[in-house]
Amino acid sequence: MAGRETIYKICPASVWAAAEAAGEFAGHGDDFRDGFIHFSTGAQLAETASRHFAGKADLVLIAVDAADCGGALKWEPSRGGGLFPHLYGTLDPARILWCRPLPLGPGGHQFPDLKP
Repeated sequence: MAGRETIYKICPASVWAAAEAAGEFAGHGDDFRDGFIHFSTGAQLAETASRHFAGKADLVLIAVDAADCGGALKWEPSRGGGLFPHLYGTLDPARILWCRPLPLGPGGHQFPDLKP
């Protein structure tokens, strides 16, 4: 992918708090099974949330500059054919752009403004 792009990770708040305390995020859930940290672009977030986090509360949305991930970030096709960012390594919580709550509302998750 060309240029700078922000990618996003949906994560349980407690898992992210533990990662911040440890100084390293190695993923959770499907990340461990698949061997990489799953991220989404802004355009992919709603589908990711509805497919993998439906009905789940106490989540946070983490924003990362894709360029900061270096060569460990790979853009790979999903089962549906879209390219998703996958991080083959750990994430230093000090390098994120921001972390915001991802509340669950009556119609699903209520996404914050994605701007910095």
